[in-house]
Amino acid sequence: MSAPVVAVLDYGSGNVHSAVKALQEAGADARLTSDRAFAQAADGLVVPGVGAFAHVAEALRDQRADEVIDRRLAGGRKVLGICVGMQVLFERGVERGVGAEGLGQWPGVVTELDAPVLPHMGWDTVEAAPDSVLFRGIEHERFYFVHSYGAQKWDLEIAKGFPHPKLTWAEHGSRFLAAVEFGPLSATQFHPEKSGQAGIRMLSNWIDSLGATTL
Repeated sequence: MSAPVVAVLDYGSGNVHSAVKALQEAGADARLTSDRAFAQAADGLVVPGVGAFAHVAEALRDQRADEVIDRRLAGGRKVLGICVGMQVLFERGVERGVGAEGLGQWPGVVTELDAPVLPHMGWDTVEAAPDSVLFRGIEHERFYFVHSYGAQKWDLEIAKGFPHPKLTWAEHGSRFLAAVEFGPLSATQFHPEKSGQAGIRMLSNWIDSLGATTL
């Protein structure tokens, strides 16, 4: 059986090659691409992100990557955001008092953590959602974080009878979302590609949830 094809979105963000390498180690046929048609057709799409919220959101829109994400999700095709690639999935981000519009897949605002030391940099445990797919078998492992901002609450109310999101939390001064799994859209605030074997296992769990096609 062929490995699932995973497109890693190349829109000018840093650290993309380490993400490709980690996905390949985790069992994916991972390819770095700025081709929207390829990103649309792949079994999985990874949206990395390093730097400022506003810059990442603007760069994604400039590449029309927001349209690719929308179309994939409308068709139930899986997307994984990483670090700022998670943050921009929310409606808005505020950094140093300046607000910027996110991609709006989830309601809420990304704000600075209330912590004595920033950035939050290093290895930390998470409070994994009980039914998490991403953290299956690695619920008590440590993951690598580098950030000063995060989503510190979940604002989306789910109507009765509909599936609820799987929310994973961590804490640095204040409590923040370390990962979200909601339908075909998942994201992590930490860097799985920098999290050693625990990160590879997390990526493998996500890859195992994808179907495989030939591209």
